[in-house]
Amino acid sequence: MSKLSEINDWLQENLPGLASQYEVPGAAVAVTAGDEVVEAATGVLNKNTGVETTTDSVFQIGSITKVWTTTLAMQLVDEGLLDVDAPVRDYLPEFRVADEEAAKRITVRQLMCHTSGFEGDLFTDTGRGDDCVEKYVATLHDTPQLFAPGEMFSYNNAGYSVLGRVVEKLRGKSYDECLRDHLFVPLGLTHAATCADEAIMFRAAAGHLTPDEEAGPQVAPVWALVRSNIPAGSMLAMSARDLLTFARMHMSKKTGVLSPAAIEAMQRVQARVPDLALMGDSWGLGWELFHYPRATVIGHDGGTIGQNAFLRLVPEHGVAVALLTNGGKTVDLYEEIFRHVLRELAGVELPAMPRPAAEPKPLDGKRFTGVYVSSVGERIVTQDEDGRIWMEVIPKGIMAELSPESAGRTELVPWRDDTLVAAEPVHGIHMPHAFVGDDGQGRALFLHTGRADRRVAR
Repeated sequence: MSKLSEINDWLQENLPGLASQYEVPGAAVAVTAGDEVVEAATGVLNKNTGVETTTDSVFQIGSITKVWTTTLAMQLVDEGLLDVDAPVRDYLPEFRVADEEAAKRITVRQLMCHTSGFEGDLFTDTGRGDDCVEKYVATLHDTPQLFAPGEMFSYNNAGYSVLGRVVEKLRGKSYDECLRDHLFVPLGLTHAATCADEAIMFRAAAGHLTPDEEAGPQVAPVWALVRSNIPAGSMLAMSARDLLTFARMHMSKKTGVLSPAAIEAMQRVQARVPDLALMGDSWGLGWELFHYPRATVIGHDGGTIGQNAFLRLVPEHGVAVALLTNGGKTVDLYEEIFRHVLRELAGVELPAMPRPAAEPKPLDGKRFTGVYVSSVGERIVTQDEDGRIWMEVIPKGIMAELSPESAGRTELVPWRDDTLVAAEPVHGIHMPHAFVGDDGQGRALFLHTGRADRRVAR
């Protein structure tokens, strides 16, 4: 029996129980090794309707879409139509952010690897028309610059809508049409949708949220985020197998969809990421990079309204695994499945999730305390008389609407160097918080959780 056959047997036997254990309503998994693919599915797509999850069900892939957007852009590089080191304004003369000098300097490459430096969690609804991405980019004219272009990594959804607009401009068609014409059709995808109107043609998953732990996951009030953010990951949905087809293209050198040089360039380190455990240690062009002792793993995760997707590739072993879910404790399910699959097929050991230090050392709060602000929230970090560090979160904008439960007060305790973790886990995760930079007085400039929230005066 091959290793992949053993994985198939393990998934068929264990996936239903694991999904139930972690309160995941429905899940689909696909795994490839070499030329073979195995699939498994369990649960329901919608707790209100009870529709069964099958291997051809479609789930939203969220921010994994960013790798698709980068792939569309790199096809243009292959064709000699795009230079990743050129300023964005070479292709979008109308591109504006609040800092005019930054707007002139920001390059296409910086959009791809999240180093452009402007505020990124902006989900402005500019309608459902084919011009929604173009209209969205026009709304960025007063977006604040957090740091100089190229200075550091800070995950940026807005930057990917700008990149999607570059693709639209050079192709002369909407982002959705670019996806269909240049990726869906060449890859032979059969269960992929760019919007709810297309997803309804398949067995489509509904997201589930958990506002009440006792009640468990409940069907989300809406299916998707705004269409203007589709290049960043607001709507794209597909089956696990179709997502794996895309992944296999990125492990092949003979696809005809993307050149070997472009595939290699996307997997090369472009930016380092603070020590956050849940993310890779660095970013390529679109891809998240994990440099483990036994192999380099590339991948991306995605989250929309109650749906979470996980994708990991080990190119040197020809191994990839995709997990699509629609609510519950999805990171716990990811850990169980990916830890087993990557160990068995590629000899890769996933590191343990962060845990508070067993014997935490006293902290000098000067470096950490302060107010850190972004467009989706305010974090107020204080130290009490006993020397304990506390963080109060005040969600704003779309996060106040979609995740009001994120508000509240959390204790932060030592983990590694300038990275603290939440003392109490949320959905099994002690969330890391990295304090980076220095204001010249020993205080951090940013509180980094993947996004860099800048310290502001009280």
